[in-house]
Amino acid sequence: MSNLSRRNFLKKSVYGGLFMGLSAKSYRSTFAAVPPSERVRIGMIGVGNQGGPRNNMKYFLNNIEALCDLDQNYLAEADAFLKKNANKSAMKTDDYRRLLDSKDLDAVVVTVPDQWHAKMTVEACRAGKDVYCEKPLTLVVDEGPVMIDAARKHKRVVQTGTMQRSGKEFKLAVDLVQSGLLGKIHTVNVTLPGPNWIARAGKPVPDSAPPQGFDFDRWLGPAPERPYNKNRVHYLFRFFWDYSGGQQTNFGAHHLDIAQWGLGMDESGPVSAEGTATFNPDGWYETPDSTKIKYTYDNGVVLNCRQVPGTKSKKQGTEFVGEKGSLFVYRGGIIANPPELLKSVEVPKIVNRDANIAHVNNFLECVKTRQKPAADISIGHRSATVCHLGNIAVRTGKKIQWDPKQETIVGDADAAKWLSKEYRKPYELV
Repeated sequence: MSNLSRRNFLKKSVYGGLFMGLSAKSYRSTFAAVPPSERVRIGMIGVGNQGGPRNNMKYFLNNIEALCDLDQNYLAEADAFLKKNANKSAMKTDDYRRLLDSKDLDAVVVTVPDQWHAKMTVEACRAGKDVYCEKPLTLVVDEGPVMIDAARKHKRVVQTGTMQRSGKEFKLAVDLVQSGLLGKIHTVNVTLPGPNWIARAGKPVPDSAPPQGFDFDRWLGPAPERPYNKNRVHYLFRFFWDYSGGQQTNFGAHHLDIAQWGLGMDESGPVSAEGTATFNPDGWYETPDSTKIKYTYDNGVVLNCRQVPGTKSKKQGTEFVGEKGSLFVYRGGIIANPPELLKSVEVPKIVNRDANIAHVNNFLECVKTRQKPAADISIGHRSATVCHLGNIAVRTGKKIQWDPKQETIVGDADAAKWLSKEYRKPYELV
């Protein structure tokens, strides 16, 4: 693509609406003006942390009709937030199945620990509800095809909560890479942060009885039975294998997703994964402190993913390296090397939270139009698979050979067992 045609393409993309963003204030006022008969009616499953007032509730504020959580404190806080900021009450329950049975809801937002993502999403699709499911989409690889089958069979819109797909800077970076600005891409470098378990938890504490108002057994759900420990639940769940995959599936679900997107691999993936990891020396949590993982694609592109403790937010992101230079994209901007690569590119202003707002807006519009959303369930599955393969490689110490067409590990039956996980009875994914 010539410099002139590339410049015209970018101007059209930026000013033609591709990178439109809304402030939180204008977003709320926009949807407040939507007549009730046209408003997408949302049930929130999980209203603490990412699902709570500071995050997803804020973005779905004027669409919320029901709240669900197993922690009565979270439920009370969410209810108070809704009354104060939207001047409305919502149905409140600790049983997500009530939301799925409700004829007064069009869709649900699933913001719960990863071990619940697949089951809730499949059941929501069967109940005729569209779904916004937080990332990573899955706990293990084999859940993904079951979820996709349910979404397609029941003709549901399912958006994965990888909001960078709707971020101006990430859209622009991918457009530039795919326009040929860097020439042929040979390497992608992804940098993730280290765990923040210690910052949140402090030190280990003894197991105890769960606090009153928190149904821990149902919180575990499909995960193995074990005693309650306050440093394994809520935000801290992500650092234990029974419930999540550490920063590899937390931030990796974002930045490895951008790598997949830029490489045009949304329907495929790498053919191998290998790597090493370090772990907390005292075993306070289970997922890695640091990692060095190498993925190789069938076209020869190498994707290096590193988890580095202490990495600042502006150093976390995805770097595409080609014949003519490199582009590093992070939350808030793009850095080119050499800088002259962006000389004729009009980079839009990046506003904090624009991506979140645009991603929710995209989902709500797709619920109405029945189009596939920006981070369709199949995309979320493929990107989560890359994350999981890296974890399998460092946990087994093996080089994993992956067949992205058949979606299976090749030549290693023991390693292939890590693609699935047995559900605790009576929970099933069918």
